[in-house]
Amino acid sequence: MLQAYQLTGGLLVELDLAEQPKRLGEADWVLMIAPTRAEWEQVQRICSLPLPDIREINELEASSHHVVHNQGFQVNCLFFHQLEGSPCNTNAALLFDGERFFSICSRELPHFRLLRVYNARGMRPLSNPMALLMALMDIKVNGLADEMEQAYRDLEQISRMVLGREEGELIQAVDGLALQEDLVGKVRLCLMDGQRDIRFIARQPSLSKRYRKQAEELLSDIETLLPHNSFLSEKADFLLNAAQGFINMEQNRIMKILSVVALVFLPPTLIAGIYGMNFAHMPELAWPWGYPLALGAMLLAGAGPYLVFKRKGWL
Repeated sequence: MLQAYQLTGGLLVELDLAEQPKRLGEADWVLMIAPTRAEWEQVQRICSLPLPDIREINELEASSHHVVHNQGFQVNCLFFHQLEGSPCNTNAALLFDGERFFSICSRELPHFRLLRVYNARGMRPLSNPMALLMALMDIKVNGLADEMEQAYRDLEQISRMVLGREEGELIQAVDGLALQEDLVGKVRLCLMDGQRDIRFIARQPSLSKRYRKQAEELLSDIETLLPHNSFLSEKADFLLNAAQGFINMEQNRIMKILSVVALVFLPPTLIAGIYGMNFAHMPELAWPWGYPLALGAMLLAGAGPYLVFKRKGWL
């Protein structure tokens, strides 16, 4: 999919490429989502930088993460988002050729949609293509902060479930903690990636003082968020260990009860086994009170261990 936008009075105006494909050259921002080969070649004709393909975008090696050209630069940037309810990081290529801003990704990301919505509402007026790039970085960092705030609230809810020690809730808590641990890890990776990307952008000589200051503010925000992310990771790990410990304690308690019950019934079973043997010469079989005496012996043999365990506090 190919979308093109022109900056008019600080607002993004979408160009109708279906009716007028030649207007692509008027665009200030070209957004490519899983582009076809024809779309890729169409954009390459107006871009002074070599456009990467999707496979190159997903490369995380340092040599391909940041690329500097005479006319501009390219940044392969991770964006955190929810994909069908699961946390996901998706790589996108952001290119600035001195005149236009280009973005290429394998799927539609909410960050690009938010940028357009904020701009349409007048919340983020954009003066030039570089402002687009910096606004997108700002949305990325703010989105990560929002995800961490939500993760903290989710962990607080899970904490109450773990400390409640209800068996069904403990199992549910373990599932929730595994999801939160995955989410926090992906957010941390995205924060570190954003820190590296913004530092790279801030080093570009074409960056004005205004955007350099904005980059410094974003780096300061990331440095504030990273320790909070570490705290969330430690909290999730602590709750996971606590939940597993409570589950093990509950299982041990059940096994202890089963072991005591088995031990209580072992002596009566032994007595019943002895008098259940089919030997012809067993003197007790001829006793008039043999049956009640055997039952009494089984009762005493079972009650004795139970009373001992009860007195020692094992039950």
